Amino acid sequence: MANWRASPAVRAVWVCVVTALIGVTWGQDLDPALRPYAKVSGEVAGSLKFVGSDTMNNLVALWAEGFKKFYPGVREAIEGKGSASAPPALTEGTATFGPMSRDWKPSEIDAFTSKHGYPPAAVPVAIDMLAVFVHKDNPLAGLSLQEVDAIFSKNRTGGAKAEIRTWGDLGLGGEWKDKPISLYGRNASSGTYGYFKEFALFKGDFKPTVKEQPGSSAVVQAVASDRYAIGYSGIGYRTADVRAVAIAAKTGATAVEAEAANAYSGDYPLARFLSLSVNHKPGAALDPLRREFLRYVLSATGQADVKKDGYLPVTAAVARRSLAAVGIDAP
Repeated sequence: MANWRASPAVRAVWVCVVTALIGVTWGQDLDPALRPYAKVSGEVAGSLKFVGSDTMNNLVALWAEGFKKFYPGVREAIEGKGSASAPPALTEGTATFGPMSRDWKPSEIDAFTSKHGYPPAAVPVAIDMLAVFVHKDNPLAGLSLQEVDAIFSKNRTGGAKAEIRTWGDLGLGGEWKDKPISLYGRNASSGTYGYFKEFALFKGDFKPTVKEQPGSSAVVQAVASDRYAIGYSGIGYRTADVRAVAIAAKTGATAVEAEAANAYSGDYPLARFLSLSVNHKPGAALDPLRREFLRYVLSATGQADVKKDGYLPVTAAVARRSLAAVGIDAP
């Protein structure tokens, strides 16, 4: 398995993904070991407040809609301000769940632990591929991460010798040769911004010419309407007007398409978990509302929502491990 880039905790879970995929059809098919969600008896009602990742906005809305079919008394509110908004909301108790497309930073964990006496729980709930999008008419075949860095970063920490400013610098000819590359990305509160900065820019800094967009959908729309543009976003926001460029982990390596099999195998270098963070005291039971929502999300029913939204469902092994981490039995 090549170049899975994440925290040690996430890499440990990733081992479960690959191991559990033996016998599962490559692609976005659900693991047959996942069980459908079944309604439980007793009172499951109240309000769910989600504060966090814009990347997960549509997915969280699908989960909430599906969950309310089982429990009509539940109400939800969703604020997709970016992953950076999740830790303070959970720390202060103003959110039920914090959707996040990146790991918690040490300073965020410290602030949460200082207030509550234990660290936050981040529950992996889906798999995403961070895609580099170009206009659908762009003939570019692929990019290495070093080239991505030279396009978006002013530092070139990845080791590229020269800045890439035009499409001709990437070998395109004809009408493309002298055209400047228009850059689109997210703002600093976005987990996608932070992930891209760490893994595609090798912790370098973005060029000031990157046009920051308020959300993932806005990035894709901007690229779709600008023939000479490039931008990055979660794969779930892909449309017919843009194309995800194949990515190579290093110069000279084979560029890998942003396809499900390559994410599951770890060959696509910008694959990541999407998570729901929650305030869970170790050894204590979650209340019925939070418990059942997580059980719904990590059931076959909730993972079908993941597939519907264009992301990749987790396996039964990951679902069991995720639920067990917050003291919940799998459906």
